[in-house]
Amino acid sequence: MEMILGLLIPALSGAAGGNIIGKVAGALNGGNMMNTVLGAVGGVGAGPILGMLGMGAVAATGDAGAAAGGFDIGSLVAGVVGGGAGGAALGGIGGIVKNMMNKG
Repeated sequence: MEMILGLLIPALSGAAGGNIIGKVAGALNGGNMMNTVLGAVGGVGAGPILGMLGMGAVAATGDAGAAAGGFDIGSLVAGVVGGGAGGAALGGIGGIVKNMMNKG
């Protein structure tokens, strides 16, 4: 159950982040479907990257045992924030690439 939530929360947060960046910054909008899919992929992919940089669930809680064995509020916050940021980043990059291809 915790493994599914560990993937679902960043994926949903990333999808939301991708759509938010597309709505807020029109130049980064790749369309609803592209923003959602790239946002979800970016949200799930941001977790390991942030973990390597020391900003994952372990860094947020300071307790490696709780982050590995149990689901706590620190991992939830890290999943939401990291997923949203990763989704916004990848969704925005996808929007830029799509808009550049449409101009050419």
